[in-house]
Amino acid sequence: MRHRLAELRGPDVPAKALDARALAALAANPGCARRALLDGAGVDKARLASALGAPSGFGQSQFALTRGNAFEAKVKADGGAELLRLAHARLDPGAAAPEGAAVPDLTAHGPEGRTARTALALREATRAGGWTLLDHPMLALDVAGSLAFLEPDAVVVHPDGSWSVVEIKSFPMLDGSADPAKVGAAARQAAVYVLALEAVAARLGAEPEGHAGVGVPRMRSAQEHAPVPAVRHRILLVCPKDFSNLPAGAAVDVRKQRGVTARQLARLTRLEEIAEALPEGLCFAPDRDAEELTAAVEAVPATYAPECLSACELAFHCRERCRAEGSVTRLGRPLRAELGGLTTVEDVLAAARGETGDPDDPAVAALRRAAALRAEALADAAHREAAPCP
Repeated sequence: MRHRLAELRGPDVPAKALDARALAALAANPGCARRALLDGAGVDKARLASALGAPSGFGQSQFALTRGNAFEAKVKADGGAELLRLAHARLDPGAAAPEGAAVPDLTAHGPEGRTARTALALREATRAGGWTLLDHPMLALDVAGSLAFLEPDAVVVHPDGSWSVVEIKSFPMLDGSADPAKVGAAARQAAVYVLALEAVAARLGAEPEGHAGVGVPRMRSAQEHAPVPAVRHRILLVCPKDFSNLPAGAAVDVRKQRGVTARQLARLTRLEEIAEALPEGLCFAPDRDAEELTAAVEAVPATYAPECLSACELAFHCRERCRAEGSVTRLGRPLRAELGGLTTVEDVLAAARGETGDPDDPAVAALRRAAALRAEALADAAHREAAPCP
């Protein structure tokens, strides 16, 4: 399967590593086979979109990155005192105050070294008790047989030994609430980190007490194993308060996003089912001509929705295809679900005019009722305009 995915990516084209944003985007649109295959094969979708003639504006501006980095540095100043205060207040108010919390050094060579150093720091903090702040730890998550290295903003170890993910964002929290769409995106991204932390916890729980390594140990009896640390499913979201640069925190439950992401990652392990349906010789290498690339991309089914514009580099290309086909999907998932078997704008208009469709179909009946009300309103407006002024 790896050889097949390498062929799809193109000869001598290195695989693009998946990060937390990409994995979170998979959870945002779990029905899109195109995205699942391209991400599983490690295709650089930004380069592919440019080669297709539909470059995306996906990603943060340099100004937003600079502002976000400055805010994160402010939140983590003084050994993360303010961040830990928020974690105590929002996630664990019954615990002792986080005074004199530990902030271990996670420096190591390469992502593998940093991952091992993070696992060691988590184990030591769990056994020591008290509050511990891990600043930019490195986690590894198995994705379709390959390791994806992930770097959350922070992880907090509570006095009871449980772990919490911290997401620091630069969008404002106005009167205690933030933009629901942005909060949802942050929750999906944090859910990826929760899954990665659960994998670390499972490995540490399998290690016998006193085991010095952080890799896969030889198995011993259950009595010799350390207890599995608990990973909390309520994460701490930290944002600027109102229009200031002061941090505000909120607890966000990510159990739903975690479940969706876990199912989508399991789906990536079955990429052979998608790949088997593709014609031989298909390739997404960006050096191919636009016509060949377009045919290759269109051979993989996609499920476009307006939300893709903020999550996928191929969104502009998929949107144009939806427009050309007259698909109602481009108007949003809720409307698409309400229309049932009517999949194109032409079908919807024909059903509303009474030309096609089953009158007993609730969607068709609603469309015809709406068309009748519209015609009645237009006729009334025309009558009022034609009537002489008193």
